[in-house]
Amino acid sequence: QVQLVESGGGLVQAGGSLRLSCAASGRTFSSKTMGWFRQAPGKEREFVSTINWIGTSTDYADSVKGRFTISRDNAKNTVYLQMNSLKPEDAAVYYCAAARQGGIVTMAYAYSDWGQGTQVTVSS
Repeated sequence: QVQLVESGGGLVQAGGSLRLSCAASGRTFSSKTMGWFRQAPGKEREFVSTINWIGTSTDYADSVKGRFTISRDNAKNTVYLQMNSLKPEDAAVYYCAAARQGGIVTMAYAYSDWGQGTQVTVSS
């Protein structure tokens, strides 16, 4: 099991940037695929981005491609989400998650451990 704590959310103007961090505890972090999901009020949780255990493979939702970048530092047990050119529709609670399996996975059910989330608000 991996414990996850997100940080870095906040209020930003449209067009601005934020960098989310997800600190993990547990010795298995470096072997796990990690992902970011988000959930806006009244909407279902949706996939944002994922990265494999070594950071050589990533995937993004079409809505964030070219604007968001996922990365990880296994020495620090941390995964990041750099968010640029933010839009009001990016506003949501962002969750970090650790997958049950390796490889690139985009479905929420494939993730077994979740953080509490960090709020991102984008003003227009």
